[in-house]
Parts: sequence; C-alpha cells; structure tokens
Amino acid sequence: MGIRQLKPCKIRQVNTRTNKALFPILRRLSDGRFHSGQALAHEFRLSRASIYNMLSQSESMGLTVHAVRGRGYRLPDPVEWLDGDVVARHLGTLAPAYTIQLCDSVDSTNTTLMAAALSGAADGSLLCAEHQQAGKGRRGRHWHSALGGSLTFSLLWRFENGLQSLAGLSLAVGLAIARAVNRHSRHPARLKWPNDVLVDYRKLAGILVEVQGDMHGAAFAVVGVGLNVRLNEAQRDAVDQAVVDLAEMGVTVGRNQLLADCLRELHAVSTLFRQRGFAALREDWLALDAYAGKAVALLLPDARSVQGVAAGVDETGAFLLRDGQANMNTYSGGEISLRLDAGR
Repeated sequence: MGIRQLKPCKIRQVNTRTNKALFPILRRLSDGRFHSGQALAHEFRLSRASIYNMLSQSESMGLTVHAVRGRGYRLPDPVEWLDGDVVARHLGTLAPAYTIQLCDSVDSTNTTLMAAALSGAADGSLLCAEHQQAGKGRRGRHWHSALGGSLTFSLLWRFENGLQSLAGLSLAVGLAIARAVNRHSRHPARLKWPNDVLVDYRKLAGILVEVQGDMHGAAFAVVGVGLNVRLNEAQRDAVDQAVVDLAEMGVTVGRNQLLADCLRELHAVSTLFRQRGFAALREDWLALDAYAGKAVALLLPDARSVQGVAAGVDETGAFLLRDGQANMNTYSGGEISLRLDAGR
C-alpha cells in the first residue's frame, strides 16, 4: 500500500482580531476572580459588546463563563491551560523524545498531524489542542470534547517494518493511557477492545489510530487520544453512550502532568512494541480487559451480529470469542463494535 498524498492541512486559527482574543481572555479569567467587561475591553482593545459576544462563544465550546451584573466575568471552575514548557518539565529526560506543538483551536489533531506526517514531520511529533472543531472518533463518529475539560492530542510514530508490523497498535496505546490514568485514580481504568478506556463500563478515553505506508517498508501511524477530564451535563448528553470523567473519579491531577504521564507511558509501550510487537504487551493488556469472561455481541461491518463469551485477545491483538459450541473464533478490524450481550 503506497502513501497516499494528501493536500497539506494547516492549523485552523480563527482569523478575525476579535476571535483571536478569545483564548487570551479565557486565560485571563482563569485566576478565579471577576473581571469587568470594561477592564477586559480596555486590556484587549475591544468593545464591551465584542467581549460579551466572544465569551458567549465559549458556551458552545463546552466552557461556562459566569457573568454577574456589576462584577463582570469569571470562570466558575479553575482551568489549567496546556503549557508546553510545563509538559516538558514534567517529562524530564524524556522531553527530547517529543516535538510538542500546542494550539488553541484546530479542526482535528489527527487530520492536521496526518498532513504534517506526509510533509515529513519527525517521529515523536505531538499536536495537542485546547479545542477541536471537528474531532474524529472511530467508525466516522465525531469526538466530543470540552474546552478546558478534555485532553485531546495526536502523536506521530514512524516504523521501518511496514504496516504488517502494526497489528495491535491501538491496544498498546489503550494500555498506555490506562496506565497513565491509574497512576492517579482509585477507580481502576480498564480496557475495551479495540481502543477504549473504561471505568465501570463507561467511556473515559477513546483512541483513533490512522496509518499510511507500505506493507513491508516505511510506514507511520498517527495516534489520536481523547480523554474526558471534566464534562458538564450538556456535553454528556451529546454523547451516544455512557461516559465518565476524571473529576467524577476524584482525580485532581493537572492536565499538563496528565499529558506528560500519558507520553511517558506511550514511550514505554512504543519502545517494547517496536522491539517485539503487541505479543510483548498482551499479558498486561489482558490484566486490564474489562470484558474478559463476559457474554458479548460483536456487530460486524456487514450488519451481522455474533454472540459468545469474550476470551481476550491473541498475540496480534485480534479479539477472541468463544461460541456456544466452545469453538474459539478470532475477529479483527476497526469497523467491528463490541457490546455486552444484555440478553444473556
């Protein structure tokens, strides 16, 4: 499979002066104090009406701003904004393994980094966005994220042994994210084949791996991760499945530390994966398998459904399903959906 040349995609920055000021204004409000519309208008050289209109936009991005007559505006909950220098400091000696790029708003971190990969971006390139306008989920779905309440990033890995060596990569990534979360949580994060991180069967994080290259030559993977940090009720209602966030779990670690922890675990997992493939990580993945021994249903791309008992994964990351006659069947492919079988 040859590399398909795509038209380079630039990071989408809103190009009016008013909208460019939105994120600096939100950062100003992060101190927890009230700021009057007049003071904000003076500082950012905008009209008070522009300030009001811009802060109204933040609601559609998932961030609530309190407005009180006579006092001004403030964020009801503190937001730790992403800072590349802080992330690098948390990474310590691992920082040189990554080229970190942070942006306020982008269509999709995966789409943008995929274009950069095709233009020669280096292994270890990282793109993390405060807000995605068109975040991508698995099976063509939209990934819902909240401004200041999510961690959304994409990472580029390059491989020399071709696409055939990448079997099980999404499972390896899920393992790394679960390990990072479990550093801080008393509620253990577990794994759902092929690429979800769950807590009590509710989705905490999703993973989207997109690959290009030759079957036996140079290839690359863009690994996208979306992790729920703090979602409000409207954001939860917008998702078509049960979700959970770190705040509900009592996890208080800052997003910069959390991103660094994810990158540490991803580095450890990718090192082993490059050397020995998913087989070297299989036992660790199975130890966190949320569906082991459960009656499940697999929804296949042709709309058929097969039932059985989940029996883990094989050394390539393929799903193992034991049917009613005790036969073991393997399933692989990103278009298969796994669900608990409520009828059994």
